[in-house]
Amino acid sequence: MAEPLSHYLLTMAYQNGWANHRLYKACLQLSQDEFVAPRCSFFPSIKATLNHILTVDWFYLHALECEQRGESPDPDAERFFEPAEPFASCAELRDEQAQADHRLIAYCRQLHDDQLQRYVSIVRPDWLQREQRLRLLSHLFEHQIHHRGQVHAMLSDTAVRPPQLDEFFCEEEAHLRAQDFAELGWSEGLIWGR
Repeated sequence: MAEPLSHYLLTMAYQNGWANHRLYKACLQLSQDEFVAPRCSFFPSIKATLNHILTVDWFYLHALECEQRGESPDPDAERFFEPAEPFASCAELRDEQAQADHRLIAYCRQLHDDQLQRYVSIVRPDWLQREQRLRLLSHLFEHQIHHRGQVHAMLSDTAVRPPQLDEFFCEEEAHLRAQDFAELGWSEGLIWGR
């Protein structure tokens, strides 16, 4: 029997949290000077890129959670981008990103396939955007993957070895994630229901 699409989204939320965990373990090895150093990428530093991932997560998670609670869209949602870089240190960012990752997992845990087409409204500066839950979550996951890849590339220009981020949850590779899962307090059964 095939897994429902809603369960796949939940596994993506866990994979997102796991990838962030691995990326931050590497970034925490950087000095503050290396963390903020100008680099060649869409955003000009590792610090700027990690802040961007977090603020975009806040923005979309807030919209998803408002819809879930039956609340009107937030007319002040753009506040999540002011300032553009709310955190100066990697440790602060790691803690805030972990909280956002837990919120995304909790959100995906309550989803059911028959609810994925529900619309979420997002107040933009000059229009009201309406997107289906499924499409919005897919966009959010892709956004995170895209910018984590940029941080990965920027790490390649430092003494810190970039972590493996392109693994998913292959059954026979559980041993490769066992330490990370222990650090996160997760298990294979928690994610896969086995």
